[in-house]
Amino acid sequence: MRFHVPTAVLLTGLAAVAAVPAAAAPACVAGSGEHRAILLELYTSEGCDSCPPADRRLSQWKTQPGFAGRLVPLAFHVDYWDRLGWADRFASPQYTQRQYQMAALARSRLVYTPQFLRNGRDWRSAGSPLDGTVDTRPGASIVLELGAPGSGQITVNGVVTVTDAAAGAAAEVWLALYENNLESQVRAGENNGRTLRHDFVVRRLFGPLTPGRDGRLALRQEIALEPGWKRADLGIVAFVQDKSSGEIVQALQRHACPA
Repeated sequence: MRFHVPTAVLLTGLAAVAAVPAAAAPACVAGSGEHRAILLELYTSEGCDSCPPADRRLSQWKTQPGFAGRLVPLAFHVDYWDRLGWADRFASPQYTQRQYQMAALARSRLVYTPQFLRNGRDWRSAGSPLDGTVDTRPGASIVLELGAPGSGQITVNGVVTVTDAAAGAAAEVWLALYENNLESQVRAGENNGRTLRHDFVVRRLFGPLTPGRDGRLALRQEIALEPGWKRADLGIVAFVQDKSSGEIVQALQRHACPA
């Protein structure tokens, strides 16, 4: 277990446009269900020699039967390992900041890699992230639509409605673009000489966004695709978080639509 000093970060915001999502093919639309999904966040780094097993563990849930719609995984690559010999190309100070913020909300000083958070709380079980969970009423409903492929960008429309009046005032919405099937040849640091493979890697994180007084947030985001990103391996996750406690009250994943 390793402890690190936080670094300064710059958090990028997301501009939300109040618009009803446009009509689209059903395959490109996803909606949250009547139960709360589990957002599983992994904080990891290619410079950390104890992280690859956690990365592989996250990847194995990609095809796990019964997990679709119930488990929403995301891998946040932190940047505090970069100074130790290997610069992780997926790392961002924004993700480091989120890890520290989540620890503070949980009133914990425990920040380490690899670290799993299950719906906002430190999770160190060797079992399934669904173990011990019960069907919980969600605090919000989410609808996501990925627009038809455009030139060099991916378009996301969505509507989030906070359904729990008690959580309404503290609710904030986040949007993450992730990519699967990534591979790195590590040439320095603790994993020198290893080939590392990753899934659910967060490429962009937008938020926090605040719903209106009616608990509703309509959003539209056009995300420019970087060179090397594979459209077929991209997806979007939206989640609603209680900003006072860090608890995730609902999450939804929508993977890439066919071209």
